[in-house]
Amino acid sequence: MGIYLSERELAQLQPAEKAAFPSPVPTQVVSNGEFNPWPQTPQQRKVEARIKDLADTFGRKLGMDRRNFLRSSCGMAAAFLAMNDVFGEIFQVKPAEAANPDVAAARAQDLSKQFIFDDQLHFVRDDYNFEGLLGLAKYAAEYWNPALKTDKAGMTLDRYKFANFLKEIYLDSDTTIGLLSGAPFDDPSHWLLTNDEIKQAADTVNGIAGTKRLFFHSVITPKQPGWMDEVDRCISQIHPTSWKGYTIGDPLSPQTTKYPWRLDDEALMYPFYEKIVKAGITTVCIHKGLLPKDYESSIPGGAWKYATVEDLPKAAKDWPQINFVIYHSALRPFLESPDEDLAEFEKTGYIRWVSDLAAIPEKYGVHNVYADVGTSFANSAVTNPRFCAAMMATLIKGLGYDHVFWGTDSVWYGSPQWQIEAFRRLEVPEDMQKKFGFAPLGPANGPVKSAILGFNAARFYGVNLHTELEPWREDGLAKIKAAYLSDGPERSNAAYGYVVPAG
Repeated sequence: MGIYLSERELAQLQPAEKAAFPSPVPTQVVSNGEFNPWPQTPQQRKVEARIKDLADTFGRKLGMDRRNFLRSSCGMAAAFLAMNDVFGEIFQVKPAEAANPDVAAARAQDLSKQFIFDDQLHFVRDDYNFEGLLGLAKYAAEYWNPALKTDKAGMTLDRYKFANFLKEIYLDSDTTIGLLSGAPFDDPSHWLLTNDEIKQAADTVNGIAGTKRLFFHSVITPKQPGWMDEVDRCISQIHPTSWKGYTIGDPLSPQTTKYPWRLDDEALMYPFYEKIVKAGITTVCIHKGLLPKDYESSIPGGAWKYATVEDLPKAAKDWPQINFVIYHSALRPFLESPDEDLAEFEKTGYIRWVSDLAAIPEKYGVHNVYADVGTSFANSAVTNPRFCAAMMATLIKGLGYDHVFWGTDSVWYGSPQWQIEAFRRLEVPEDMQKKFGFAPLGPANGPVKSAILGFNAARFYGVNLHTELEPWREDGLAKIKAAYLSDGPERSNAAYGYVVPAG
């Protein structure tokens, strides 16, 4: 979030769809252009090498080259086998899934109708031209790769726009329903989507489907001029599913933002809470965590504290009518290697600031605090899945698995299918269960994972699965997807954004 990069660092970046290994599961952190991606770790290099070995071995037996094998269901299974080889037995996967297409296809088919509600989705408007998201590519073109100056694919935002959003969310993944989000900036022209455009996008998707497949936020901007007037307008005209806010202020530039705020600011926020309770739109989703490693020095004046959950207990206790959903689970590490944080957890049982969030219900006697796992899951699952398992187990133990929501932050990271597969297969290691009193996550379609992947949000947002599930399987989007799949498209393993090249 607003990490300032040296020219040398910027010059190293390459478009991910060209430089990153096309693995079914990413083998290094990918940046959407807002931040400096963490370089590929030694473990990720081992995973990548192992995936290549498995792809060559299994692919040869199946008469497939590496590229085609990795785009198959067998290739997805091979990626998790490789991760287990490097990180230990964390993902539930059998060698037969990589070796036998029938076994892999049967598993995929069995899970393809699992209800999935992704509560954190993004794309940018068609006329979006904020250079903050393209600045890294321009630096790379200037200082490292002049070819990018004439390479339109490396210098446009099309991969983050509506058409690709529709394809990657609803056609390339098992996602059933989404919740479209936005992000505020100090400069309104930098917004990814305006509140009106967010609603229009939801109306468009739902119009195509003929059913309700996309819910949506309205974004709030406390302290910015006229922000309460916009709240009034959204209540009367837009009727959002829920609200979205960033207590840190401008998420791209927390170092210089003019508008940080606290959830428990009685003068600022309590009149807002009164309005939304009266309007019956009582879910407030808040971006927390995701700060750079040097947050204490890079964000001056202690402003980093706005990204913690220290302002949540009082607000939750004072307003039991409101549900507070903490996005990213308040995880502090921002798209970097969580190895040090895993070491801290193994020693102390503490994950900064996830453990603080998880402790709130018992410590303060509240039941209206929830966690979303967008970005936090994606990052930790591919950099250190043992840490990912610890994070998920910590949230479940403290909040209850019925208070954890599935989110992927797509389309920043390409199709969310790899994240869905990673969570379906993730398990808390037995030694961690015994040491910290964690419960197992269970099978892909078991009660815990089914609740987190979709049932919790369905209950929360009033989706009636008894009457609505079957229509979704036959609606306009379902028909488009069936036609799309009948043409036999190969899974795209492209990761859109920028990476530090391996080597």
